[in-house]
Amino acid sequence: MATLSIAIVTYQPDLRLLTHCLDSLYAAYSYAKRKELLSAAKLYLIDNSTDKKILDKLAGLVHDIWLPPSDSTPVIATLSNLGFGLAHNLAINETSTDYHLVLNPDVILEENALHHAIRFMEQHPHVALLTPSTVNEQGKKEYLNKRYPGILTLLVRGFAPDLLKNRFLKKIAYYEMRDLDQDKASYEIPLASGCFMFFRTSMLKKTKGFSEKFFLYFEDYDLSIRTHEHGRIAYAPDVQIMHFGGGAAKKGLKHIFLFIRSAIIFFHLHGWRLW
Repeated sequence: MATLSIAIVTYQPDLRLLTHCLDSLYAAYSYAKRKELLSAAKLYLIDNSTDKKILDKLAGLVHDIWLPPSDSTPVIATLSNLGFGLAHNLAINETSTDYHLVLNPDVILEENALHHAIRFMEQHPHVALLTPSTVNEQGKKEYLNKRYPGILTLLVRGFAPDLLKNRFLKKIAYYEMRDLDQDKASYEIPLASGCFMFFRTSMLKKTKGFSEKFFLYFEDYDLSIRTHEHGRIAYAPDVQIMHFGGGAAKKGLKHIFLFIRSAIIFFHLHGWRLW
């Protein structure tokens, strides 16, 4: 049976949503264990809030929900806000499990999600990273798998008014891989979303984890590109999640600034493209 580590990075989290996330994660762990695919799981909750009151609440939450699988589950408090990738690296550097899940605190897993993920990875040893089938909180399909973007595609998709955005729907749809058959597995996914990245740990270790060049946004795309050097990225439609996330434009000026800064870093590293 396989072993699994899961890392969730939080920053001033919505505790209600995080509770739902952890409840679904524990249910998925229990299901995979009953199916004798998973022998042990260890959860890392890394908090970037630098607030002891939040840390105490997180420790209590994890204890109440996750204690049965592992009584040594750490809640790691960072001394400063490390950003998404570097905080995740704290868990990646420590873990030695068969598989490692990078998970957002705004994701709800179907009960059989981990079971299907492990079974898929065991059947496809050439796959380094698995991506799930995703819906939003309204139950509508989210297209998290992406092709390499152009800078104008990102700007129009993320920030343009609907009237302008509607003129470029074909380019946005191509970037979002909407032509992909959502009911069939695919082994040619260029870029994966950081909200749910199910890695084969041995291949993840070869990438050395997330790049320190990124604070927030595009670190998942950068890691996806480097993951291709060690194995394939696959889409597994039986692995199903619900994602409550929102775009940078909905989160205010600070997130827009971080998005643009990370985009510049990403394109400088991997090549500029207009569309």
